[in-house]
Amino acid sequence: MNRDDELLILDGRQVRTLLEGQERAVVELVREAYVTHARGDSSLPHSTFLNFPGMTRERIIALPAFLGGTFDVAGLKWIASFPENTSRGMERASAVILLNSLETGRPQAMMEGAAISAWRTAASAALAAHTLTRDAAVTEASLVGCGLINLEIAGFLAEMEPQLGRLILYDIHPENARRQQERLRSRFPELETVVVGSLEEALAGAGVVSFATTAVEPYVADLGMCRPGATILHVSLRDLTAECIAGCDNVVDDVDHVCRARTSLHLAEQARGSRDFIRCTLADVLRGDAPPRASADGITVFSPFGLGVLDLAVAQWTTRRAAELRVGTRLELFPPAAAEQMEVAV
Repeated sequence: MNRDDELLILDGRQVRTLLEGQERAVVELVREAYVTHARGDSSLPHSTFLNFPGMTRERIIALPAFLGGTFDVAGLKWIASFPENTSRGMERASAVILLNSLETGRPQAMMEGAAISAWRTAASAALAAHTLTRDAAVTEASLVGCGLINLEIAGFLAEMEPQLGRLILYDIHPENARRQQERLRSRFPELETVVVGSLEEALAGAGVVSFATTAVEPYVADLGMCRPGATILHVSLRDLTAECIAGCDNVVDDVDHVCRARTSLHLAEQARGSRDFIRCTLADVLRGDAPPRASADGITVFSPFGLGVLDLAVAQWTTRRAAELRVGTRLELFPPAAAEQMEVAV
């Protein structure tokens, strides 16, 4: 990391360049971050949602966190989700990540955070798919919702699952699915990509199904058309009804965090009066404290709330790569003269 009187700034292009081709490294960071958090070596306040009167889909979220272990990093992700941006030719999400010194508290690095957020989300989903499918090869996957997150999830699945040969695409807006197909064909010409016209086809078409949509209310009440032993990556958290969730084998990233903000699991908890429908966390499985699945033929759902410790782990690693490769802009944010003046003012 840079000196405490400097602030390292990384723009979006630099962050993406530093991440490029590093999927496996990011998956290992996410794995270690989950295990470190599960050991209690972290501080993770609840995310704060900033909502706006008359705006039901737009929000800005603050995720402060500290992650100990081999990381020893503290900081904040400030991420906005404005779905209508896509109609303006812009990405739905935009973010910044700030890392602070644990010695002085001073901010040490600030970077574009949407790419890191997308990568840690995709790495988490691919790690869950790899872990929860046990020894079964993932040869096909369905992507429900054809935006950036599922695009990155496809990339991580392709890296983690060498036998993956087919991707099935579904979006309520068919043009989004066709654009996603073009992007995937360009990035992964060896993969077969198929656009389907219904959610039922997507659910029945593969043993791994990834939901990454902008849904604010549950709309999937039945997973009966899924294959036996299917793994559902419930990344967008609000696609499955409470009854549907309660009937599945549920694995989460953090029980307390995921049962908030009207997620499907929050609604299920309210309906049942308990959280007994959640079997374990992914870290429990990674540490060998719980089996990957409750049964071979049942449907296992992984619902990750998205923990700020993952963002910090990937952001810290990114700053270290930036230092090695001499990438980024460094500002003298706290010059000595200014510090002396502040001391006098206090």
